Amino acid sequence: MTEQSETLLKLLCDRRNLGAPDFVELFDRTANEVVGKGGNNPTCSERTVFRWKAGRTRPESLSADTRRVLEAMFGRDVTVLLTPPPPTEDPPASAFNLEHEINMTARDAQDDASATAAASVSDTSLDQLTDDVASLAHAYASLPPIEAFRRGRTLQEELQSQRDRTQIPTQQQRLLELTGQTMALLAAAAFDLGSFANARRLARAADLYGESARFEPLRAYADGILAYIAYFTGMPAEAVSKARRAQTYGGLGDIARRRLLAIEARAHGYLGDTDAAHQALRLSLNAVSGARDDLHDGVGGEFGFTAERLAMSSSSTALLIHDGDQAEQSARRALDLIGQKPQASRSAHVLGGAAADLAMARLLSNDVEGAAVALTPLWDIPGDQRVTGILVRTGQIQQFLAQPAYRASTLPRELRDRVEDFTRTASTHQLGMRSMLLELEA
Repeated sequence: MTEQSETLLKLLCDRRNLGAPDFVELFDRTANEVVGKGGNNPTCSERTVFRWKAGRTRPESLSADTRRVLEAMFGRDVTVLLTPPPPTEDPPASAFNLEHEINMTARDAQDDASATAAASVSDTSLDQLTDDVASLAHAYASLPPIEAFRRGRTLQEELQSQRDRTQIPTQQQRLLELTGQTMALLAAAAFDLGSFANARRLARAADLYGESARFEPLRAYADGILAYIAYFTGMPAEAVSKARRAQTYGGLGDIARRRLLAIEARAHGYLGDTDAAHQALRLSLNAVSGARDDLHDGVGGEFGFTAERLAMSSSSTALLIHDGDQAEQSARRALDLIGQKPQASRSAHVLGGAAADLAMARLLSNDVEGAAVALTPLWDIPGDQRVTGILVRTGQIQQFLAQPAYRASTLPRELRDRVEDFTRTASTHQLGMRSMLLELEA
């Protein structure tokens, strides 16, 4: 006796020399004859045929019309077709039948390989998507956040479409990583727009993609965004926890660690832990082991953490621990570094954040005129690029200048009014949260 077929359906197909493509064609013709519903006729794919023949489908899961077509094709009840054949259906082995079985096995293998090859995407398409994600990451700093979000959303939809098409494991892996990177950029844009709840949701989605793809630098980056969100929503202890957890992931380069330590330092500063803030700052500045990773270094752009961004973050931390001299020094370094870049590649976030930090450092020394000079670059930032970080800082300045000591003086009043107008005319969505954000670092 030959080895029993998986189902009677496979046995009958083998006897008829009916491969998967011919099966599909016969199914469609029979559906037109038996069901006659035109576009609403049941259909099947080659992969469906393989599952039916292998006995991987429960008969009761098929629609009534599909059952009618199969029964008309083979003259047997569907329940019988999709179960192993009785012994009497399995003829004695012979040289001829053995050759036929080998022939059908080879044909089925070829059909399955063809179906698998069809369920893939071209390497050219994957390369283009990789370039598109990297391009968005590099353009991010110079884009209005709403434009970055729109581009990210388009990329997300294209990546999802490609993931639905392929069954190739290596392609699925690559698409998971790209989708996770896109989710992280969407989270950053949502944060810059002040939509904290949605930014948190998108960051968690990026983390899940990183977990599925076993891509730990992406998980670390997503945790960094969650730490930022916790910090800006008045939960600095949670920010410290998330920044520290992110540092435990494997395969991180110096840039990743520098970014996470800078976030941790600011959270410590908000908690009033001066020693911990100084230590995290020192570690951030000394993260120079030469280690690299495929996200923060390989893709870079918004996933990176430039020297001017580190300097700006350091100035914010120094303000939180009431070190005005260090705040001014770091803010001036950030402005010097960004001034060396071409106009088109300058980050409005870093420029505005450093200018506001420098102004605040001078206000702490009661240098209102110096603060007014420091704020000069701020006024040229377009309304659609006045992101959360900038508006938080200008809100602090506005609140500081509202103190009774400044109410009778002309320059502080003019400066306060100008800052208020700058905040009011921002075209992003942070305005509804402004009072909460002001409360954070007052």
